[in-house]
Amino acid sequence: MAYRSLFSSLRRNTGLVSNYRSPCLLLNKARFVSSGAVRSDFVEETPSSVEGDDLRSRILRLRLPKRSATNVLKKWVLEGNRITAPELRDISKELRRSQRYKHALEISEWMVSHEEYKLSDSDYAVRIDLMTKVFGIDAAERYFEGLPLATKTTETYTALLHSYAGAKLTEKAEELYQRIKDSNLSFDALTYNEMMTLYMSVGQVEKVPSVVEELKQQKVSPDIFTYNLWISSCAALLNIDEVRRILDEMSHGAGSNENWIRYLNLANIYITVGHLENASSSSLVETEKRITQRQWITYDFLIILYAGLGSKDKLDQIWNSLRMTKQKMISRNYICIMSAYLMLCHAKEVAEVIDQWKHSTTTDFDILACKKIMDAFTDIGLAEIANNLNVILIEKNLNPGNN
Repeated sequence: MAYRSLFSSLRRNTGLVSNYRSPCLLLNKARFVSSGAVRSDFVEETPSSVEGDDLRSRILRLRLPKRSATNVLKKWVLEGNRITAPELRDISKELRRSQRYKHALEISEWMVSHEEYKLSDSDYAVRIDLMTKVFGIDAAERYFEGLPLATKTTETYTALLHSYAGAKLTEKAEELYQRIKDSNLSFDALTYNEMMTLYMSVGQVEKVPSVVEELKQQKVSPDIFTYNLWISSCAALLNIDEVRRILDEMSHGAGSNENWIRYLNLANIYITVGHLENASSSSLVETEKRITQRQWITYDFLIILYAGLGSKDKLDQIWNSLRMTKQKMISRNYICIMSAYLMLCHAKEVAEVIDQWKHSTTTDFDILACKKIMDAFTDIGLAEIANNLNVILIEKNLNPGNN
């Protein structure tokens, strides 16, 4: 499928493609990072907050992976200091956020080798993730298989599935997924999201709905990431009627959840203003057109997802990475990112997107589309946001009232 090339291109520029994860794991893990993070030439900038002489400061000051966190821990204990499990977990979390996986793995090994620490399911899961990043999938797999039965839990199964999905090892992931289904353990949406993310990343979007069906059969509640993956897969197949049905289902479970409401509003604006339609023609021209749409729709919905979550930083990263690709953008892509920035009240970025659209060599700036965006926001009771876009357009001498 042609859209796989764009998926790969975007993943090289940002790790966001596969970050369809629960909020806690989004913060704590970076997907598709290889053991290259332990190269001797990798230098992590020392945070300005790393001061003083506590254990955290000493470890964060190590910088180079070839330097030993274990030696720091040993020295700290020899100096008569005590190290608690929560302290080690906090340091490990900070190291992982900085992609300093080798030092984080040393922290994990220290906890394993000292009996005073009682490892949690999360500790084992983090260890699998770190072993994948430092030593590779095979090492993580061997570690998981060697675990006592009692520690083969929801979290450790999901951690290994995450590793397989990240490496796009579809066959191994499907075998493990079957083991998961055959187990008596209870799994949450994250586990199913891993399989859905894998199928999206390898271009097997038609398999995503079956995973959703299995999730529902197990009475697992889908989260916003589940819905976005499901919607993205249907949109990529240009089954827009199904997209609308899913959005309607999602709206019944949204309640007062601000993230879900924001997502639903943006998705509906995108479909309406972007003129997404069902695939109907089998002609060569229409087939080529559909391929082009599939290449972009997934990323438009990724933008909608992070706008729904209120993550402006993620929007910036995705949009900048998309602009670096060689693929041709169409009006719908500009409509999507403009709507997202508008929803989050970032007028400066909206103005920048308008300028980028005006200077595009692949699609003409569409003032009527801007008016439709304003009408769509007004229709859902967000007239103030619509007015913000109107002000920006007037400042740029692009008054939609003149058209």
